[in-house]
Amino acid sequence: MNIEMIRAAEQRLRRHARRTPLLSSPFLDEIAGRQVLVKPECLQHTGSFKYRGARAALSALDDETCQRGVIAFSSGNHAQGVALAAREFGTSAVIIMPSDAPELKIENTRALGAEVVLYDRANEDRDAIGAELAATRGLTLIKPFDEPQVIAGQGTVGLEIAEDAAALGVHLASVLVPCGGGGLTSGVALALEAEAPEMRVHPVEPEGFDDVARSLATGEVQRNERTAGSLCDAIITPSPGHITLPIMQRLCGPGLVVSEDDCLRAMALAWQRLKIVVEPGGAAALAAALFQPQTFQGETVIVVATGGNVDMPVFQRALKEDLS
Repeated sequence: MNIEMIRAAEQRLRRHARRTPLLSSPFLDEIAGRQVLVKPECLQHTGSFKYRGARAALSALDDETCQRGVIAFSSGNHAQGVALAAREFGTSAVIIMPSDAPELKIENTRALGAEVVLYDRANEDRDAIGAELAATRGLTLIKPFDEPQVIAGQGTVGLEIAEDAAALGVHLASVLVPCGGGGLTSGVALALEAEAPEMRVHPVEPEGFDDVARSLATGEVQRNERTAGSLCDAIITPSPGHITLPIMQRLCGPGLVVSEDDCLRAMALAWQRLKIVVEPGGAAALAAALFQPQTFQGETVIVVATGGNVDMPVFQRALKEDLS
């Protein structure tokens, strides 16, 4: 992985991926005690940053390979990104999704034309299921995070952060990224290493699923004891990737851990102050910025709001949070 791959992905994504802005609110700044800039990837195609990596990966395939079809496994956001990218390239997509994924994500993935295969993520191995189907049907597996072209596509988020922050006169900042397997986090870190080296990336995870934070702290790959049971389903993975972890070890600061309650509060504040819909996992970085202000130094923190694909009951629950 290198910056040239990310820049090449940016070229292939032009006129396809949306360039999302940096949003701010004086009310959020007051809570955090510093300037908070929010990059709303919830406004990206399919409602999350995952479209960037999916489109980048498919656009790197040769025509023959692409037309045989692709397969992916995802709790929903990567699923939708791959489904849309496959439809745009006129090919088929098989998506392996956990049976407890939000219904909205399952329905949207099917609506985009993908074949959905459900599995029990507490007792079944999605990697094994994906590998078997890929071999049987001759499909190309598009991994959700531990794939160079996917990481390159996600890294375009970092290129945009660097350029837009510089336009605001911001060159020094902590950059908080909701983190599952580390594809977005490592891609953003690589981009900022080249374009904004004074910025420091921190992965943010939910309590009980902090494999990346523990891996960074110990220097060895750590696995989560559970792979289900969190509102932050979008950023739950068994362990960090073999490609992503070394990048994060080299470039990222310590990982941060947030509670589900704080994610719900952050969702409510994002809606109230920025008028954006963010799902629990997608709000993890904003939760850390707002409710763990002692963790950072400096005048600015930049957070990525990674996705907004949330079922209505969960969003309604978030809006009932006490924000006083």
